[in-house]
Order: sequence, then structure tokens, then C-alpha cells
Amino acid sequence: MALAMLNGHLIKDSSAAVLLHQVSNAPQLDTFSYQNCFMQDLFAHFPEILFIHRTYNPRGKVLYTFLVDGPRVQLEDPLARAVCFAIPAQEDAEGLAQMFQVFKKFNPAWERVCTILVDPHFLPLPTLAMEFPTAEVLLSAFHICKSLQGKLCQLSLERPVERVLLTSLQSTMCSATTGNLRKFFTLLSSCIPPARLSELHSHWLLNDRIWLAHRWRSQDESSRYFQSLEVTTRILSQFFGTNSSEKQGMASLFRYMQQNPGDKASFNLGLSPQNNHTASDASPETPKVEQLIEAGIQNSLNAICTGPAAQLCLGELAVVQKSMHLIGSGSEKINIQILEDTHKVQPQPPTSCSCYFNQAFHLPCRHILAMLNARRQVLQPDMLPAQWTAGCATSLDSILGSKWNETLDKYLAVTLLTEEVGRLLQHCSKEEFERRYSTLRELADSWIGPYEQVQL
Repeated sequence: MALAMLNGHLIKDSSAAVLLHQVSNAPQLDTFSYQNCFMQDLFAHFPEILFIHRTYNPRGKVLYTFLVDGPRVQLEDPLARAVCFAIPAQEDAEGLAQMFQVFKKFNPAWERVCTILVDPHFLPLPTLAMEFPTAEVLLSAFHICKSLQGKLCQLSLERPVERVLLTSLQSTMCSATTGNLRKFFTLLSSCIPPARLSELHSHWLLNDRIWLAHRWRSQDESSRYFQSLEVTTRILSQFFGTNSSEKQGMASLFRYMQQNPGDKASFNLGLSPQNNHTASDASPETPKVEQLIEAGIQNSLNAICTGPAAQLCLGELAVVQKSMHLIGSGSEKINIQILEDTHKVQPQPPTSCSCYFNQAFHLPCRHILAMLNARRQVLQPDMLPAQWTAGCATSLDSILGSKWNETLDKYLAVTLLTEEVGRLLQHCSKEEFERRYSTLRELADSWIGPYEQVQL
């Protein structure tokens, strides 16, 4: 039910997702990465500084939110700067490496990342350095501010002293000059007992490299920057951090994003938000990369296939263009899911898929076309059986009439159901397995009789 909720909200996204990678069908998400076309375009435009925020839920699963940062990024609405959401299987070197590799695979601009901003408790720095070898990893001013705020509130200081320190912290963060940072460091040293001062990690205030990444902002820009990130992190905590179900948490988060699109409407591909141009100034003749890829697939279908076969495949492509793609890579096969049952695509010629459309008609289905779209490829002649090449078939009726097979229809329906039941049984507890097996046993006995051995 939670996955259905999540899929239902994702499919309403006005910009089709280019990446939704899910490894497990278990009740909880094991790994998950989401990025739509707007996010991909945004990161491609502003990849220089990447801001990473982590949100933990009650089960200890962590949501990584990737946001763009830097002087050229002027989007201030909550989550408007988000370019990817990811949940690693485990927050260890292997799990994080897989998460970062998926992000890099779908974002070639990752090579232009110069700086990565993280929170002070981000421990797997070696993994981050390995996956982004040319990027400098720094503590973010926002996370340092939040850390100092939390520590000051935990010290149980006298109310007037606490109020002065919090006010000074806020004003220092909005004008993080070397002099102001040193003054605040001195104020902390005089107000906090020496035994507790080390808990604040106040030496961060004297690390000028950290603040150079933030100091370019004016006082007003800094204030808006911190307010925007404060709202963003609260939204993430509200929807994901308080929900023990990752799927329900992500569904709630995406529902909020769809209801509050914010700066997405004003962001114009190809123009920095700092430019004083309106959307109408952009050339309408410059198509997006995705549009060029889809046009290439359409042309290749029309060139290689017969007219009726192309008509069927273009219908499948229309579904791909309006849907979310669940893409998981294996050693020999690629799992493609378009908000429906999972199917396996064999990418090597002759290309095939486990779905009914491909099995019945031996034509490129929506899953094969989704794979081509994700890889930025077009249909090749060796992906199509000879009987469907141009000049062979005469009409759509003849195709449907000649290829319809009731036995195959039943076989595929039963096969898909059997695979789904098998996956559910593999991921449930021993007690749940016994209960479900007993239910299946009773169902089989009611059909055939309890005295014949029925293999489940």
C-alpha cells in the first residue's frame, strides 16, 4: 500500500523522472534514489557546489538530500535547490559508494563538482573523497550554526546569557567576516565554562576555509539562505524524520513538493537565475536533451519498423514519456519498472523483455524504450526481428490477429503472478511465511483436493 501511495504521487510530477532506483520489494525501502528532469537540469547548470543534508527516521534509515549551492544559485523556496533524494541500503562504505555511483551515473556533470558541504557528524569522508576525488569536502555554515544552536540550548545556561549567545550567533552567521567570527569565539570562551567549551567545537569559527564558501553572501542573502535551509530541513524532518515507514515518508514528501512547486516555475533552463532575462527571452527553438533523445527514438522506430509495428511501439513510448522509470542494473540484465510489475530487459541483441507486449509481439515495449531513453540511445535494426522490419506487415489488424495467443496470455499472467508471490514469500518473516504458505496450501487443496501432492 505504501509503495502504491509513493508511486501515485510520483506519477503526478509534471517533469518525468529520469531516475528512480529501487532494489527491494520488501515492506520497507532498502535503497532508493529519485531525481526528475528538473533536478537533473538544475544540477547540470550548477554542479560546482553540492550541499548534502541527512535526515534520520525512527528506524534509523537515513535520507540523503542533495542540493545545489553557491553564488549562481538564487532559488530560495524550500526544496527548490534539491537535485536528488537517496536512501542507502546501509550507511557504510559499500552502501554509500553504491548511492553515489547511481547519482554519478545519471549526472555526468558530477565531474565538475568542486566543493561538497556536509554536516560535522558526516563520518564516511573517505568514501566521499573516493567517489568525488577532485572535490573539496567542507563543513557547511548552516550545519555548524545548527550544531552550535543545539549545544548552547543543551548547556542549561542562564536565560539572559543563552539569549545573548543565540542572538550573537545569528548575527555572526549572517555576516561571517573574520573579525565577527573571532569576536563570537571570544564571547563563547568568556561565557561557557572551560570544561564544556570543547563540546561546542568553537575552533570551527576560526577555520577561514569553511567561511570562505559562505562569506560571499550579503547579510540579507545570508539571512534568506539560512531561513530557506531551516524550512527545508524541517520539511524533511516532518515528512521523513517522523515516519517509521520510508515509503510513506517519501510519499508525504513528494505530495508536499507537488503541492508547493515554488521556484520551479521561474527557473529557466539555459539561464542563470541571476540574469535579468525573462522566460520569453529564451530561444524556443532550443529543445531539451530529453526531447532530442525521444525524437531520435521515434525516428528510428519509423525508419526501421513497419508502419503498424511503429504505431504499436510509439504507443509504448508515449507511456514512457509520461511515466516514472524504476531502473536497477544487474550484471547481465537491467530491471525496468514503470509504476507496475517489475520486468527484466535483456539489452544485448536480440533485445527482449519479460512483459506480455514483448513476449506476444516481439516488438520494443515500454521497458526496452525506457532503457534506450535512459541510455540516450535509439533503436537499432538488430533489436527487431526480421518479420517486423519495414515492408513486411500490411496492417495493424493483421499483426494483432496473427500474434494473439490465448495460451501465451494465460501463461504470462500466471508466470508474473508466481514470480510476485515468490518474491513476497522470500522477504517475509518465518511466521508470516508459515501463515501465507498455509493459505496457499488450503487454496490448492480446495481446487484439486487434499490427497494429491500439489507443488507450490
